[in-house]
Amino acid sequence: MAGLIHDVGKIQIPTEILIKPDHLSEIEFVMIKMHPRIGYEIVQAIEFPYPVAMIILQHHEKMDGSGYPSGLFGEDILLEARILAVADIVEAMSSHRPYRPALGIGKALEEISKHKGFLYDPGPVNACLKLFYEKKFKLK
Repeated sequence: MAGLIHDVGKIQIPTEILIKPDHLSEIEFVMIKMHPRIGYEIVQAIEFPYPVAMIILQHHEKMDGSGYPSGLFGEDILLEARILAVADIVEAMSSHRPYRPALGIGKALEEISKHKGFLYDPGPVNACLKLFYEKKFKLK
């Protein structure tokens, strides 16, 4: 469920920022970085059998503490959020964005491989790489 609604907080970010074809200003980037907390606030009152609101809140956290919104480190980040972080970056890099064309699945897999253990949890990275390299999964 968290994977489907992880960016729900973007509904409160101005559309002009979300579709901006140029680099974001510092203020615009600060606004974008608010979407996990906004998403958390939107769904926290909904009862789920899993910690969906916390997964949404943490999906941009990085293993080395450089993520947002809380700068959590390693296993302080829920496993589900660490899995979602890998899926999110692979999808984002291999999809077209208003500010750049799709970079392709190869670049996305290179990114997660390069930063495995630093930004991204090695377990989800290895699982993702295995799925793509063994041709058991393909982005449409």
